[in-house]
Amino acid sequence: MNKPLRSWWHELNTWDPESAIEFYTRTLGWQFQDTDLPDGSQYWIATKDGAPVGGIFGLTEPEYNGIPSHWMTYMTVDDIGQAEKATAYAGGEITRPSTQIPGVGKLAVVTDVSGALIGLIQPDPTHALADLPQAQAH
Repeated sequence: MNKPLRSWWHELNTWDPESAIEFYTRTLGWQFQDTDLPDGSQYWIATKDGAPVGGIFGLTEPEYNGIPSHWMTYMTVDDIGQAEKATAYAGGEITRPSTQIPGVGKLAVVTDVSGALIGLIQPDPTHALADLPQAQAH
């Protein structure tokens, strides 16, 4: 069984990352760093006072067609495979099966019995945030 989940990362998935970056820079004073993902996807790390606070992922067609811009919270798990099994057993659905993101960890997205999405992550032990209890709140 997995240890109790904790909030680890907050990510805005959006069709208009440039406008989102401008909005969060102006409203929250966040700074953004463009990051290259292995699959070529657009991603920016948001920081405040030098500490990571979340990320922005650029949605693209056709893979994400029909999905509105939204915030996703990722909760930590010790074993992503076990968490997926527990999700199915409890009546939830595996929306995006676990996938390995090099240097980040294993990610999955599940839907709970109420229809809400939540991200699960088994952090890579080498990731800079692996030992933090949660992303810094600012």
